[in-house]
Amino acid sequence: MRTISRALNVAVERFLPNAYLFALILTLITLALGMTLGGQSLPAMSEHWYNGFWTFLEFAMQMLVVLVTGYALAKAPIVNRLLSHFASIPKTQIAALIMTMVVSGVLGFISWGLGFVGGTLIAIEIARRVRAADFRLLVAASYAAVIATQPVSLALSAPLLVNTPGHSLEDKIGLVPVTETLFSPTMISAAVLGFFGVLVAFIFMAPKPTEVVSYSAPTSAGTSQGASGPSLETHSAVSGGTRNNVAATTVAVDDDPRPAQATVSDRINNSRLINIAIVIFGLIAITAYFIAQGFNLELNIINFIFLIVGMALHGSPVKYAQCITAGIPAASGIVLQFPFYAGIIGMMTGSGLIVLIGQWFGSIATEATFPFFTYVSAMIVNVFVPSAGGQWQVQGPVMIEALGAMKVAPATIVNAISVGDMTTNLLQPFFVLPALGLSGLGLKDIWGYCMTAMVVLMLICGGIFLLVPVLGW
Repeated sequence: MRTISRALNVAVERFLPNAYLFALILTLITLALGMTLGGQSLPAMSEHWYNGFWTFLEFAMQMLVVLVTGYALAKAPIVNRLLSHFASIPKTQIAALIMTMVVSGVLGFISWGLGFVGGTLIAIEIARRVRAADFRLLVAASYAAVIATQPVSLALSAPLLVNTPGHSLEDKIGLVPVTETLFSPTMISAAVLGFFGVLVAFIFMAPKPTEVVSYSAPTSAGTSQGASGPSLETHSAVSGGTRNNVAATTVAVDDDPRPAQATVSDRINNSRLINIAIVIFGLIAITAYFIAQGFNLELNIINFIFLIVGMALHGSPVKYAQCITAGIPAASGIVLQFPFYAGIIGMMTGSGLIVLIGQWFGSIATEATFPFFTYVSAMIVNVFVPSAGGQWQVQGPVMIEALGAMKVAPATIVNAISVGDMTTNLLQPFFVLPALGLSGLGLKDIWGYCMTAMVVLMLICGGIFLLVPVLGW
């Protein structure tokens, strides 16, 4: 497995473009498929592309808030100390790997946004302390651990969506309770077996001591972004006699930014009273939400909780603002790339490609194989539509229609699409952008590890969905 991952890493170093170029190339592939398989003209495809281009603005902003508020939360003194405590426990590369994946998996169970941000930060902190651990491996393992635990994540989009009154398919499938999706035997098995399978895979992929690319402390060679902003430092580590560059982001936030002779404006900037008033107001809003909605975790409430808790833990408005500013450079990939993926979704939907994929798999499936083929089709669609909620909206109706008279529960279709989407997230760089932004690594640094983990996850989850009809899940 180490040989396979090394070969993939060599291949991607030579051939894999920047994550932004990946989105552009995928755009051109979708264009070609829409014109050939979908029978669309070039002007029609350009119209589908433009119509979809800005549909991700809300989601892109949500992801930006996930990243910067999660970053600020993880950089709060008490949370930073907690992460440092966990990071101080492992002493070997394998122990560092296990700690990184366990912490990331737990955070991912609470929320994938928290998992992607907090998991990456714990990977950085552990790599900073454990010199024998490969930095690239830990960042990749952190991301893969969050992906593997997604079947039972409290913030998984599609299961929450179909349990929400008024969802688009309520007239056909009704409300599907989370006991049949998130907390079903299918999803629990996929999460538990998937996590341990991926963990074992990463243990086998761990580089030998002579091949480790370790994290190095920042040097004065970095580029300053300002007194309170981040600086990107290029660090070097010897890997098998070859020097490798690994970038990492460090943040300088003053413990007490107030000058000796504080002005009125300084006192306002550092006013704990204003901070406390906003935090109390926010806690009232959070309490009111849960009273009205129950324990319904979705992206907006997760972001709002991150925001309010982060403000509370930083203590003053200016400290929190400085930390948010420090986290923003890591979000540049989201700003640039999300519109292109929205455009791809527009072309996939407008040209009917998603319907063609669903109908083709539905035509060759039997009642016994329908869950498996739904899972496979979801993996394919996710490469072009990298959003679980968005994918369900466009693929769910197709697969529900393809069910026909088959005795397959709608919850099984929700589960198969959710897990298929999750699996190829290890191939599609859409959700790894926050991890790359925070760690300073490039896609090619971790893609070989992620691809190998994806194959393991495919075998495990594919087997589960083949057994679903047999086991009556």
